[in-house]
Amino acid sequence: MSHTDHGGGEPVTCSGKLPPDILARSVLSNKGMPRPEVLVGPAVGEDAAIIKWPSGKFMVIASDPIVGASKGAGKLLVRVNVNDIASKGGEPAYLTVTLILPPEMGERAVSSIMREIHEECLENGIAIVGGHTEFNDRYGHPVISAALVGTADRVFSAGDISRGDAILVSKHVGIEGMAILASDRPDLLEAAFSRDEIREIEGWFDMTSVLPESRLLRNYSSFMHDPTEGGFYGGLSEICRLSGMPASIDTNSLPVHEYTRRASESLGFDPLRLVASGSMIAVVPDANVGNVMDAFRDSQIAVAVVGSIGCADGASAPPDIWETGEELWPLLKRRRDGMT
Repeated sequence: MSHTDHGGGEPVTCSGKLPPDILARSVLSNKGMPRPEVLVGPAVGEDAAIIKWPSGKFMVIASDPIVGASKGAGKLLVRVNVNDIASKGGEPAYLTVTLILPPEMGERAVSSIMREIHEECLENGIAIVGGHTEFNDRYGHPVISAALVGTADRVFSAGDISRGDAILVSKHVGIEGMAILASDRPDLLEAAFSRDEIREIEGWFDMTSVLPESRLLRNYSSFMHDPTEGGFYGGLSEICRLSGMPASIDTNSLPVHEYTRRASESLGFDPLRLVASGSMIAVVPDANVGNVMDAFRDSQIAVAVVGSIGCADGASAPPDIWETGEELWPLLKRRRDGMT
């Protein structure tokens, strides 16, 4: 995945909605994947999309912004919303996008962000069906958000979680947070990593989709969750709150990449609380764990059993699970001289 710095170009001279010519040229030319059930799509003067809904399906809706990344923000915007749909066992289908940019960023920035969104939608079979774009001088940084609709064959609910279900984690924790650090603040990593290693970590953006895991898990799992802000512990605490049950975790089995561990030791952060898109947390009935492990092995996607729902003798683990917090934001705010 390429990551573009969305700057430069001629600034616009006033705030407000994009003029029709810029809208057509730089926004509406990027519509993602054509889908025949989209009866009315984005166009100048159209207020809403009309979609012929497939019979026998459930509608899954998610909405997320991008606030922590600058490079590759358009692609990441699609990814984080796809992950929410995937966590409910859905296939992403229809996207609306809201872009509010400072006037000095100009048309080129709009076109660049929309092109990234378009290309990522093509890869995931998503049609861009509407949204809103404007320049606004009240903002010093771009505001970028999306809503995504998908289709699912079944309903995933925390009410289906049972005591004794296994907790699985795919790939490794902290993927998104590490990729953002390498992209936006490589200076923080230079003391512990070579330039080639930092570029490798930036390439972890390519692993931030959990749609492949969802397709492997949806027939076997009780519940799936995309751990974003607050990382693995944040995601686990949300599952525990939803289910009303504690979790028992073997921290030694948690998949933490060597690079993430090295960065956490160098910079002093908890890798289990680093924003973690790209890793799926799945709750799987014990009888289905073998099938899941076989499916992941065949697909060459890493997965680990890290614990279970419910704790022996009424104990809760880890003891500080409810102390939610995100490690990325303080790191991004550190001064260039290494001071906080």
